[in-house]
Amino acid sequence: MSYVYKETKGADGGPLLFTFHGTGGDESQFHGLGEQILPDAHVVSPRGDVSENGANRYFRRAAEGVYDMDDLATRTAAMAKFVGGFPSGDHPVIGLGYSNGANILASVAMAEPGLFTDLVLMHPLIPWAPDPVPGLKGLNVLITAGRHDPICSPAGTDFLAGWFHEQGAEVTLYWHDGGHEIPQAEVQTAAEFLRTVENKWRRLHSL
Repeated sequence: MSYVYKETKGADGGPLLFTFHGTGGDESQFHGLGEQILPDAHVVSPRGDVSENGANRYFRRAAEGVYDMDDLATRTAAMAKFVGGFPSGDHPVIGLGYSNGANILASVAMAEPGLFTDLVLMHPLIPWAPDPVPGLKGLNVLITAGRHDPICSPAGTDFLAGWFHEQGAEVTLYWHDGGHEIPQAEVQTAAEFLRTVENKWRRLHSL
């Protein structure tokens, strides 16, 4: 499998940032946001290679919240291989995904816990109980969600946050009072998280 993707070269020493769109989006949905938030980052944004009635997705599903788990496993492996093909050195490797993009990102992190150092999962929906993944210890995770999201229930979001916490990840959970949409305050929360990640890494490597 190969992906259509958008890429912006970063500055020497900058982090590697992958962005993953929601259902019906494309490689441009969050690419510009990544460039804006982390101007030194090398930004890579793959387009989902599954079409659902013309809408781009990263894996197949039978219905809302009913995933084709075999297809998810196959496409998770393909995406992990894609991400691993971009050299990062010892720099942060950050993933930011929304909705379907957050789901493939979470699945890749669970399958290959060494790929990412930091995750921003915006409105993820993981409708199964993942097995323990001890390799996620120390991972920084921001999960953002709407308290009235008709797709991603608050209980499901709390479960996922708790699961990451049980693996030893450092988890931050942000709620807004809306639904599945992304308000500006949520974008700002994600931006602050990413900048904190970058600044922390630069401080550690300047000692």
